[in-house]
Amino acid sequence: MAAGGSRPRGCRAAGGWAPCAALALGWALGWALGAVPPHRCRPDTALLPPPLRRLAGAALLRAAIPRLRGGWSPCQLYRYRPTGTGTGSSRPNGTGPCTRGWHYGLPAAGLRSNLVTQWDLVCTSRWKVPLEQTTHLLGWTLGSVAAGLACDRFGRRPTFVVCLVLAVPLGLGVALAVNFVMVLVARLLFGVALAGAFLSLYVARLELCDPPHRLGVTMVAGFFWIAGELLLPGLAVLCRDWRVLQGAVTMILALLAACWWCPALLLESPRWLLATRQLERARKTLQALAESSGLGSDDSSCHQESLFAELESLSEGSPQPRYHAVCEIFSTRVIWKNGVILGFAAFIGSGIRHCFTRNLAPHLPGFFSSYFVLVGTEAAACLFVCLTAERFGRRAVLLLCTVLTGISSLLLLALTQYLLDLIVLTLSVVGITASHAVTMLSIFFASEVLPTVVRGAGLGLVVGASFVGKAAAPITAIPNSRGFFLHHVVFASFAILAVLSIMLLPESQGRSLPQSLQDGESQRRPPLFRRPPREDHLPLLAPHGIPHDYSRLAASTKRMLGSPAAPRET
Repeated sequence: MAAGGSRPRGCRAAGGWAPCAALALGWALGWALGAVPPHRCRPDTALLPPPLRRLAGAALLRAAIPRLRGGWSPCQLYRYRPTGTGTGSSRPNGTGPCTRGWHYGLPAAGLRSNLVTQWDLVCTSRWKVPLEQTTHLLGWTLGSVAAGLACDRFGRRPTFVVCLVLAVPLGLGVALAVNFVMVLVARLLFGVALAGAFLSLYVARLELCDPPHRLGVTMVAGFFWIAGELLLPGLAVLCRDWRVLQGAVTMILALLAACWWCPALLLESPRWLLATRQLERARKTLQALAESSGLGSDDSSCHQESLFAELESLSEGSPQPRYHAVCEIFSTRVIWKNGVILGFAAFIGSGIRHCFTRNLAPHLPGFFSSYFVLVGTEAAACLFVCLTAERFGRRAVLLLCTVLTGISSLLLLALTQYLLDLIVLTLSVVGITASHAVTMLSIFFASEVLPTVVRGAGLGLVVGASFVGKAAAPITAIPNSRGFFLHHVVFASFAILAVLSIMLLPESQGRSLPQSLQDGESQRRPPLFRRPPREDHLPLLAPHGIPHDYSRLAASTKRMLGSPAAPRET
């Protein structure tokens, strides 16, 4: 029977993992669409004196475009002073903006056209590139918050399916945009839909795992996400045009949406159904899980039958579902404190990353080299968290990664001009890797300490805070921006503050997920270096179908309803 149960469990795991690659493609699109290729002004012979208008090739470029250390000026043309004879001076007396557009060094990020080349988002219009990136990140922020609220009110699976379906027409809207304003609006809404699908999938996947497997299943999903990011450059080289690339990613999402209508691939969370008193739906979902997993031992079968009978007796009274609003978090003390600290840590981990990536730019001038280094550091961070967080605890590893991030940032802030390039490069790579680990572990940690009844809304706020931090990067990425130093100082200071606040968090390693607000408020901060005891080995990825933890949930539901062994409420 074990073999019969392994296949359905693999299907459920694939249901939580495979969509991550498609969602990562939608997330990473911004890197290719907004890549700025090398460019220079097109020569304008009307600005040249008559004797120079017959020039061609390199001679024309030398006469029309100023020469800089790195090549031709990207935004300036020579101006010549006219003379009384009508022939004009052969020496330029100044420079001015481009008048006939730009010549781009293509391909850029594997594409022969993107948003930059389509609407000439360079020179005086260069601010539109970070504006588009910030708008897209705003969409991810809004989508995370809105989807979190929807998850706690309508369920994890309906929110995921609706967001995935909405991403298809919105993605086509980006591909068919006829002007830059339309691109901004479509990318904003596209980000909302992708963020909603990501968050609802994250919560549903977590709630189907027992404590020993929660971290591993989440990190495997992270590797699927990284695989999707690695696929983007190859897909861009195949598509060559940004509209075709956007359409290809949208078609992948459409195929995913067509497949994920099947309930067997992503079931509703029984944990959420029980916590919100939807007992009849919980009984049917658990029954489906037991049937798909196969029957285990006789004791397990008896346990399942007694659990189903208990749930059926509870549901006969038709108790009304009870949903919790996000504002209830603000009336708590421990839950609110944990959410604020972890949201702040996610914000710092995402926002400080630009302080390190800027130091990589001189060493990795090409798009593909810098892109693969960033994705590689993300993979290294995911592997590090996977190997350490289960052994040493979430809080200790998060504290270590935050300390590494802060130290790397402070050293680069104070000593960059005195350090060797190799040391600067090493500190930057360590800082990027540690900041990735801080972000992903903060989000995962928050999902474990927030109670089920408000997990979607609370986690949506934490994930939204991480995207707000990411939005700081495109604003300071404007050429010749003077805000980078202040950005670095502020986030380095925040990293030190985050180190102190992380000490106040509880430890969630090996513990069952809190169900109610009372469970979330009962969490306490253990000693930092003492390993917490394991409590249980619950649920749906376990080899015996229905987890014992859900029978305890049923018992707690019975107590919550305030009924005897066989309640008959009306």
